Amino acid sequence: MSFQAYLDTIEKKTGKTPAELLAEASAHGYDATTKASVVLEWLKTDYDLGRGHGMAFFHVLKNGTEISDKHVGSTGTHRDPSTTLRVDGLANR
Repeated sequence: MSFQAYLDTIEKKTGKTPAELLAEASAHGYDATTKASVVLEWLKTDYDLGRGHGMAFFHVLKNGTEISDKHVGSTGTHRDPSTTLRVDGLANR
């Protein structure tokens, strides 16, 4: 699954765009200094998200929307179309 696919699935499961969840995380006081376990517990409790999806979200919370170009342009299952992740929601594409 691509990094973007994880974020898209998070939106489908929660009904919230990744940007909305980032804002909610901020309202909880979570930021780049928050431990992953705290964010994962919140996502599990409030949205029933598993570890893989939670870690994908945590990566964006901690590092922003830029990712490595390792899989960009590849043909594998982890390929991403861009090094910039979309957090504005599926409806905006």
